[in-house]
Amino acid sequence: MVIPYPRIPPTIISVGPLALRWYSLMYLVGYVLGYRLMLAQIKRGRTNLTRADLDNLIWYLVIGMLIGARLIYVVVYGRGEYKNPLEVLAVWRGGLSFHGAIIGMTVAIIVFARRFHFPFLALGDVIVLCGTQGLFFGRIGNFINGELYGRPTNVPWAMIFPTDRLQVPRHPSQLYEAFAEGLLLSAILWLVDGLARRHGFSRPGLLTGVFLVGYAVIRFSLEFTRQPDPQLGFVLGTFSMGQLLSMIMLAAGVLLLAFAWRRPTAPPAGT
Repeated sequence: MVIPYPRIPPTIISVGPLALRWYSLMYLVGYVLGYRLMLAQIKRGRTNLTRADLDNLIWYLVIGMLIGARLIYVVVYGRGEYKNPLEVLAVWRGGLSFHGAIIGMTVAIIVFARRFHFPFLALGDVIVLCGTQGLFFGRIGNFINGELYGRPTNVPWAMIFPTDRLQVPRHPSQLYEAFAEGLLLSAILWLVDGLARRHGFSRPGLLTGVFLVGYAVIRFSLEFTRQPDPQLGFVLGTFSMGQLLSMIMLAAGVLLLAFAWRRPTAPPAGT
């Protein structure tokens, strides 16, 4: 028994060589939502950013995300896939690493913080708080593309993806990740933020550390339902590359939480 896969054309509309794809639209929706939430944080006095600062920051994040996500994908996942070096630049054809995006955005935040004299950890906190729900839309884009599907299964909600050459029922792992990485993790971050402010244990870096640990645990767990990348397979026993990178991410998050906990508490909101 399977649930029919909703065959949604990846391209919404095309005019000549230009095309608007669902995958691109999902990323745009995620960024717009994050932007609106950060504007709300600015109005509430939760950050020292101004709207002009935020407009600049968004460009830093977009560029950092694209460079990091593509670079790590090419180096880690796409070895031998690109015969022509110029194909590396073709991000519209797919091939982005989320772990790489995190690295790229981290570098972008560091550069922005140093250039415009903002505290790095506090800046990271407001970004993960307002941006994590955007992961939901990115994974929905993966689902519409029929990519990054799950391992074969006989669960009642299994689907047969048109891009699967074996045409067997599989976990819709993109949907698992959309709800867990995007909605659940976002809810956890907002809950931690509210409790930390209410009970006086808010510290710079706390939310960033929770994000790193939370994402790593969720991604590591859900990778057991996700089909490993065909060009890599399993890279460490029965573990995939995504799980290996998540282990590193988990260690970084734990170290950041330990560091943040030793720092003074952040001032109450609006002060």
